[in-house]
Amino acid sequence: ATVAAASIVAKVTRDRLMVEADQRFPEYGFARHKGYATPEHLAALDRWGPCPLHRRTFAGVWRQGELFVLEAD
Repeated sequence: ATVAAASIVAKVTRDRLMVEADQRFPEYGFARHKGYATPEHLAALDRWGPCPLHRRTFAGVWRQGELFVLEAD
């Protein structure tokens, strides 16, 4: 039960963070897809490239054997 509760807390926390991220980077639609690799999210990556929140190991950021280089804020 403890592991299940922790999983729920983690998901709710992540969802809240993604809604906040959507305010900072609205072009990615984080409030709708919560950062998962949906067609909408992948299309935003194709159009805008990764933002500072994207992990460089995220499959949508890793394209055709090349890694997008992220600049620090």
